[in-house]
Amino acid sequence: MKTYNSILIILMTLSLYSQSIDLINPQEEIGIDSWNIVNDNVMGGISNSDLYITKENNLMFYGNVSLKNNGGFASSRLRFNKGKLKDVKAFQLRVKGDGKIYKFRLRENYRSSNYSTNFETKSGTWTNIKILVSDLNPMFMGYYSRNAKKLEIDKISSLGFQISDKQQGEFKLEIMHVKALY
Repeated sequence: MKTYNSILIILMTLSLYSQSIDLINPQEEIGIDSWNIVNDNVMGGISNSDLYITKENNLMFYGNVSLKNNGGFASSRLRFNKGKLKDVKAFQLRVKGDGKIYKFRLRENYRSSNYSTNFETKSGTWTNIKILVSDLNPMFMGYYSRNAKKLEIDKISSLGFQISDKQQGEFKLEIMHVKALY
């Protein structure tokens, strides 16, 4: 009976995340439009970043982070319709990084706070990263925000990537896909 219960629990866990939608998948031309770049130049910094589609048909977020002029971050944001993430429980990322730490961020329209979590990359290695919605923390101007309202996933209208935390220099984050898991 214990074996049967264990198998049942495993199957139920797998079925929790069996439904997914692609949020970013350049191979299928999903999530390649409606991007904005927001770098520290909004506050006087001189960091820069951009996005392009690689010859392998992946999304590349790249640039240079500078700490000059009190700078130190580069970010990209993909906009979509509010409600797209209704009932999402987690996100699955397939990325190839440069050994640096990046942030996965969600945001509502016209809100100054966001919800984010860090993820590590391995230089030149494709990595699958699973991020639970419950792991996303409310942030304001790069700091944990005690005053931010609780994340309401159905009100989110953008996702993005950021590099910060005094990681100066060139960076590259290649994204094969981002899936929303139900």
